[in-house]
Formats: sequence, structure tokens, C-alpha cells
Amino acid sequence: MKYVEGSKRVFLSTGTRFPREMIWAVGAIKYSAAKSNVKLGLLDASVGKAIQDKAKELMEGRHDSSVTVDVYQTGSGTGINMNANELLAELASDAMGRAVHPNDHVNMSQSSNDVGPTAVRVAACYAANSDLLPALAGMEKSLIGLSSRTSKVYKSGRTHLRDALPVTMGQEFGAYADAFRMDSELVKSTMRLLFDLPIGGTAVGTGLNADPRFGELVAAELAGLSALPFRSAKNKFRPTRLLTDVLSLSGALRTVALDMYRLCQDLRLMFSGPLTGLGEIDIPTQEEVAGSSIMPGKTNPVTVESALLACAEVLGLDAANTAASALGEFELAMGVPLMGYNLVLQERLLSEALRKVAGTVVDHVSPQKGRARAYAESSPALITVISPKIGYDKAAVLGKLLAKGSSIRQALKDLGYSSEQIDAILKLEDLVKPGIPSKRVQTKKR
Repeated sequence: MKYVEGSKRVFLSTGTRFPREMIWAVGAIKYSAAKSNVKLGLLDASVGKAIQDKAKELMEGRHDSSVTVDVYQTGSGTGINMNANELLAELASDAMGRAVHPNDHVNMSQSSNDVGPTAVRVAACYAANSDLLPALAGMEKSLIGLSSRTSKVYKSGRTHLRDALPVTMGQEFGAYADAFRMDSELVKSTMRLLFDLPIGGTAVGTGLNADPRFGELVAAELAGLSALPFRSAKNKFRPTRLLTDVLSLSGALRTVALDMYRLCQDLRLMFSGPLTGLGEIDIPTQEEVAGSSIMPGKTNPVTVESALLACAEVLGLDAANTAASALGEFELAMGVPLMGYNLVLQERLLSEALRKVAGTVVDHVSPQKGRARAYAESSPALITVISPKIGYDKAAVLGKLLAKGSSIRQALKDLGYSSEQIDAILKLEDLVKPGIPSKRVQTKKR
């Protein structure tokens, strides 16, 4: 492959190769283009069939080892486009016993400047639909289950890492279930921006050297192959020169990573201990791997920490995508290959992290009910319960006394409440929902 051999001298040689989804997308484009050109009467049917057959093999992963151009190549994606053109021409030529040309036949009606941006969008949406969205749904389901299992586990809330009013563990995990539900909707909504494809716009968006019907035919084929509603962009200049719609999807992935990061941080804190930390939950599965090479029997939140590293990488890749999407001038986007690589990697990292944390951690969380309840009942913030009755300033003074070790029960007793009334005021079941418990009881007459 002449172009590929030449690329090794002028591209960077980092060993970074395109992921399976990106190769699938390029193969799908070549398959769809050959089929469309045959339908339009522009390409010999036998040549078109040979290209389609070999493009199918490329989609199936049978020739991944022959896609050797580095990701750090010409910014328009000419490298991967020509790698595919030459590879398919060579394979089709061998199959037919006569020459199939990489440019005249495989690349007919196309340019790297519309193939590359199309491949980025197809690969990113394909990976999101087949991998990320199911992983998000799985995490949401796991969190809903955990929220239900811990709906009666009372614990101290914490703000600024300081004791706050009681909550249930179920409420905390339910918040994350709702967050990942919203994240799924965000990914779906940003994916829709990528459904408009520039294919058919050729070199600069005008569509020169392509039949006017070509873009619509290819988009329809890609929609059938991917089960996603791809369509030919009405304005092909925009997705040819700009990747900001792709950046929007990267931003949605950043949001997923941030929610995942927060969940993992909370899990680490709740699991901290067992004696000198919070110790509000146990995660039995984390005992499967030694937590320390020197401290026998130590258990660490290894799955959670692995996911945190993946989230950090996703955030970094999003920053790289921001810079890459700004590359280019006039009729050309220059960040195509890097963003194609990054988006799929972000989706792969998040999908794996979501599945592992859901199945290995969330589904196995064991709440330490007694310890969690003890924290809830001893929080100085409980004085907030009677602030509507005695006023904020008096409650603040009592709160400072409680923080120094005084008992809230004694404080309430000194204010004239009976033991029965104190039990009613401090009933945890009532403190984790709307209402004003102190208004329901009266102090004794002095």
C-alpha cells in the first residue's frame, strides 16, 4: 500500500492505532459508497460488489491488523481514508483477478474531507448506542435497587464534610440514580446533533464530482448498518469544517465522568475505615484482591479507584477534544483523527467503569446500619429541628454546645421537653422528609 508506506516517513510513529469502532465506521462508509455508486450507474457492478464484500470484512474486524496508519497523522483524516482505500483496492483486486483502483473506484464520489468527519460521527454514535447507553442504563438500575434496599438506613448527612441533618442512604444513592438517568438523556440528545453527515460534500462541501443523490443514499445505507437515524446534512459545509457537534458529545461524556467521579468519591468515603474512617458500608467484593503488599488483610476500594482513573482520563480527553475541535481554517476541520480516537476511547472507558462499578460494587454494597444510625443520632445539626421553635440564634448557641459533646436530648430537656416529646422530635423517620416536627409538640408549662 503505497500511501501507507509513505505515511510512515511523514506521520508520527507513536504506535497509536484507531479503535475497532472507527475502523468499522470507515468500512461501513466504503461499503455504502460502493453500493450507492453502483446504484447511480457510476461504478461497474462487479467492481462495486468486490469492494462491498471486502468492506464488509473490514467492518467485521478481519483486516484490523492492516489499518496501520498512526492516529497522529494529517488532521483531515486522509491517512485512515487512504489506508482503507488502498487496503480494499488490494483485497478486491485479488478477489477479482483484475485491478481495482483505490482512488478511482474505492474512493469514488468521496474525499478524505467528507469521509473523515463522517467516520468520526458514525463511530462515536455507534459506540455510544451499542456500549455506553446500555452501561448507563445498567448503572441506573443498580442504583435504583441499592436505593430501595437502603431506604430505611438512616445516617448523618454531611455538607462541607461536616455533620449535617439526617438523610437515608437510599436518598443518597437515589440522587445518583437520577443523575445517571439524566446523563443518558444528555448523551442521547447530543448524539442527535451528530446524525447529520457531511458525506457527499466531497472536498469542500460543494459536492463536486459526486452525484447530488450520493450523500442521501450513503446516509441511508449507514443508517441501516448502524440502526441509527443518520441522514445527509442539508448544509454539508458546516459538518465538513466544524466539529463542535462532536465536541458537544464529548461534553456529555465529561458530565457522565463527573457524576461517576462523585459517586466513586462518596463510595470511598463511606467505605473508609474499618475503624478510623466512616465505615458506613462494606463492599465484600473488594476483598478478592489484596489491598496492600505489606499490610496483611487490608481491603481497599480497588474497583472504585480504577473507575476514578478512567474518569480522570475521560476529562483529559475532553480537554484535548476542545483544542482539536478548534483546529482548522475555512473549509477544513483539522482535528478529525484525534477526535475520532478520543471519543471512542472516552465511551469505552466510561462503559467499562460503569459496568464494573455497578456489578462489582453497587450491587454488593452492605450498609452498616447501626453505625450509620449512631452518626445520625449524634449529629449536632439535629438542633436545627427545634430552630423554628426557639429561633436561629438560640439554636446556634445550643449547636455549639452540642459540638463540644453535650447531648441534644439534655438540651431539649433543659428547654422543657419531656422524654416522650423528645422522642417525637428526634424521630429519624420524620427528619428525612418535609415537615416541622417541633411544631407538633408543646413544651411543658414552667
